[in-house]
Amino acid sequence: MLNLVRFSARSGLRSVRCNSTATSGAPPLLAKLRSDLKDAMKAKDTARLNVLRTVISEINNASKTSSPIQTDLQLLSLIRKRIALAKDAGQQFLEANRADLKEKEDAQIAVLEEYASQVKTMSTEEIQSAVSQAISQLQGEGKKADVGSVLKTLFAPGGILDGKPAERAEVARIVKETVAKP
Repeated sequence: MLNLVRFSARSGLRSVRCNSTATSGAPPLLAKLRSDLKDAMKAKDTARLNVLRTVISEINNASKTSSPIQTDLQLLSLIRKRIALAKDAGQQFLEANRADLKEKEDAQIAVLEEYASQVKTMSTEEIQSAVSQAISQLQGEGKKADVGSVLKTLFAPGGILDGKPAERAEVARIVKETVAKP
């Protein structure tokens, strides 16, 4: 007699489970944000809870785009953007004589600045020495040391600041100041 064996296309998929809260490849600060979210829920700290929910939501939304947040520096950029928006909103509330809403924005700014201070970046002196090194390297090769070429040299693969915790905006500001000097 012939025994028929049924093959199910789904049988191999049941052993795989997707977990949306997995933090593999995620910035270390994101793990802290998620654990602090749980602590804020338990403590019923609504100001911190609202801020953390907003930031985590923006991180999740960014993960669905072509440029997801994968490093603490990208997360720091997002937090600083939120701080700027909160300061702007606070100023508008102050102009509209809404002190209660201004206090809420100030509380959000305090929470955001607490998390922004946890990201370690390169000091201004370290960036300045890297910039001067890149300028001397370009001049040694006989190339013109303008802002664009210095930034390309610094952040190129294998460059002086490649993979280092340096904010691009800060580096660009220092390069502009250094190149502008005679």
